[in-house]
Amino acid sequence: MKIKIFALILVATILSACSYKFSGASTTGLKTVVVRVFENNAPLVVPTLSNQITESLKTRIRNQTKLIISPTGEGDASFEGRITGYDIKPVALQNSATPTSGANRLTITVSVKYKNNIKEHEKESFEESFTKYFDFPISGAPIQTLLPGAIENINKQLSEDIFNRAFAQW
Repeated sequence: MKIKIFALILVATILSACSYKFSGASTTGLKTVVVRVFENNAPLVVPTLSNQITESLKTRIRNQTKLIISPTGEGDASFEGRITGYDIKPVALQNSATPTSGANRLTITVSVKYKNNIKEHEKESFEESFTKYFDFPISGAPIQTLLPGAIENINKQLSEDIFNRAFAQW
C-alpha cells in the first residue's frame, strides 16, 4: 500500500513539474507575415493610435508564433487594416433627475483584412471588423491621464481577437 501511495505521489510530482504551453495557434505552412500600418480613418484621430495597434499585433505574433515579420513586400500571410472608430461616451448614469455619468467608455473599432497566401490555406483569409471597449470611472483625474491605460487595454484585446481569428480560426 505504501509503495502505491509513494508511486502516486512521485507521478503527481513529475507531472506538476512538466510545463506545457498551448496557444492554439496554427501557422501551418507559414514562415513570414507582413503587418502593414493600420491607417487611422476614425472621425476622432489620436496621432499615436495607428502605430500602437500595429505594434500590439506584431508583438502578439512575435510572442506566440515562430513567424518572421517581414517589413515590406509579400509574406506568406499579410495583415492590413483601418481604425474606423474611436469614441468616448458617458455610461452608468447615476441620477435620473439630473443625469450624471459614473464612468466613461472608450470604444475602438478596427477593420482588418487578413490574407493567407499559401494556396491550400487561402480559405482562412478574412475581412472583418473588431470592436472593443474599456470603461473607466470618473475619478476627478483628467480624462487625458486615464486614456493611455484604456487604449493599452483595448489594444491587447483587439490584437488577441485578430490573432485568434487569423491563426486559431476562432
